Amino acid sequence: MNSQICCGSNTCNPIYMQIDILSCMRHPNMVLLLGACLEYGILIYEYMANGSLEDCLFKKKKKNKRVLSWQLRFRIAAKIGTRLLFLHQTKPEPLVHRDLKPGNILLDQNYVSKISDVGLARLVPAVAENVTQCCMTSATETFCYIDPKYQQTGMLGVKSDVYSLGIIFLQLLTGRAPMGLAHHAEESIEKDSFVQMLDLSITDWPLEQALCLAKIAVKCAELRRKDRLDLAKLVFPELDKLRDFAEQNMTMTMTMPIILGCTAPSPSHSEPSVQQVRTFISF
Repeated sequence: MNSQICCGSNTCNPIYMQIDILSCMRHPNMVLLLGACLEYGILIYEYMANGSLEDCLFKKKKKNKRVLSWQLRFRIAAKIGTRLLFLHQTKPEPLVHRDLKPGNILLDQNYVSKISDVGLARLVPAVAENVTQCCMTSATETFCYIDPKYQQTGMLGVKSDVYSLGIIFLQLLTGRAPMGLAHHAEESIEKDSFVQMLDLSITDWPLEQALCLAKIAVKCAELRRKDRLDLAKLVFPELDKLRDFAEQNMTMTMTMPIILGCTAPSPSHSEPSVQQVRTFISF
């Protein structure tokens, strides 16, 4: 059977939690649950041919396999944002993923991204507009992607996911480890040198658009929740523009091979000047 098998933990019955959540919602960018074996704590998901985003960004690069083009990275960023917004707009209460990271973003044979592992997700009560939160007793997610406010207080909200999203966006752009990434990216943007942080395995970055995504990412990864961007009002519209731009420039990339350090040129893309590179969107 072409299926991805994930084993659950006994802590807080994550198997039952995932089944409960996945069985009552469907979305094109959510990994489909095909079945489960409760006796052995196994969940069976649809097969995702290209593994996880973590594999593609880090492990495959080391093996000189295909490198994700900037077009695919922009499209992946937009798909993740779409999926996260869907979770956050769940009724009657928002659903916070709580464990968003490259290892939980899976890619199919066409590099279409889907979010997996909702075992740690939580439905949280809306106590006030833009202040949706609840108190959790432990933080079991990967440290570098966890909202600092959540680490300090155990208070979980939709903007906890927004923080994780910002770190992932920066990794899509730089191909770097998450530790201290937001801080270094913010400094480089202030010094007009973010271009030096871009993943060198891609030689044809659209610099103006890459910097646009970088600034969005840094704003999403602000330490204080109130300073982070609103996903629906500010982040999603910009991601939509970046996805459209990527798809307009995707034809040649999808028909030509991509090897480490060599990407196919875009048919309609021209590199901006250094002066254009210094143009950022403002929020």
